[in-house]
Formats: sequence, C-alpha cells, structure tokens
Amino acid sequence: MQELHPRLRAYFAAIPPGWHGWGSGVFDTAGTPRRWLRPVLRALHRQGILLAGWQRDVPFTVRNEPGERHTVRAVRCFHLHDGEWAMVDVIGLNGRGRLIDRLGHAGLVEAEFAADVAGGALRLHSTRVTLCIGRLRLRVPRFLAPTVLLTERWDDAEERQVIALTMTAPLLGTLYEYGGSFRYEVRQGEGQP
Repeated sequence: MQELHPRLRAYFAAIPPGWHGWGSGVFDTAGTPRRWLRPVLRALHRQGILLAGWQRDVPFTVRNEPGERHTVRAVRCFHLHDGEWAMVDVIGLNGRGRLIDRLGHAGLVEAEFAADVAGGALRLHSTRVTLCIGRLRLRVPRFLAPTVLLTERWDDAEERQVIALTMTAPLLGTLYEYGGSFRYEVRQGEGQP
C-alpha cells in the first residue's frame, strides 16, 4: 500500500494500544434516496448497519479503536436532523489477505472486500456478503448480493480526507450511499475525547 497518499497511510496504519483515532466532518448525503426501501432497511438501521432514511449535510464523528486479532472497531456517529444514530463495524484481514468488515452491533452482516490503490486513493470493492445469525453463516448468492464500492482519498487543497460509499444492486441501481469529508487524528487515551 505504498502507493497510498501519505495521509491515508497514516489513517490506515495500526492504532497502538492505549490510543484511538478521532475524526469529524460532514456527509454531503447519507442514506437511501429510495423511499420504498426505507421500511426494508429499518431492521438494519436498528442494528447500526445502514441509515434507513435520507439526509443532506449530516455532521458526523468517527472513533476508531484497536480491536482483537489486528482489527479496528469503528463507530461513526451521524448527527441527524432528528437525533443521533451510530453505525458500528469491525474490520480486519482474513487468511486470504482480503478485508473483512463485520457490520452492526452483533456483526449481523459480513462483507469481504478486495482493495486497490489508484492515484493515491484507496478503493474497496465488495466480493462477498454473508449474513451471520448466531453460528449460522448464510452467504448471499452473488446474483442477489449488493455491490459496495468505497473510495477514500486525501484532498491536498482542503487538507481533508474524502470518503464516498455506494451500494448498488442489479436492475435497481443505487440503494444506499454516503459521501463527504473529514479531518482525523490519532489521540492518546482510551476514554471519550
């Protein structure tokens, strides 16, 4: 990952024990623009996986903490117009060198990502989606599984990290998205900032 912008290399580097990552910014858009999908996403919303709504100009904070077995636990707090909502995930590498992201308070959804670097930016593309219910693991068939594309880049002019995530499905198009920018630093201490 030497091709990554130096600021992104610092962001994706391991967080030492006793430290945490802290960032704040604004999502230009967040959620699903499709009204019919919002009731369907409500269960995932309650689990801290997807925002079952649609809002613009959403302030947010992100807190990253080192987890077990070389993972990072992230909590993104969306400061919505009608209250706060938190998206929770734990990300790490599997034995095949792919990124595994377990989403939600109970790790209900697991997404596997392939990574590449272009122009100093990191691009993650989902290759597999699995539902994890207790010990039961149900892989979503490829023809049904949504595709997630996440791009993180550094904007030198604004001195901010820029993130864009889209989730699409065949025939339906964009189901979910968020995108915006933030500033981030690694701080000493494990308590709330």
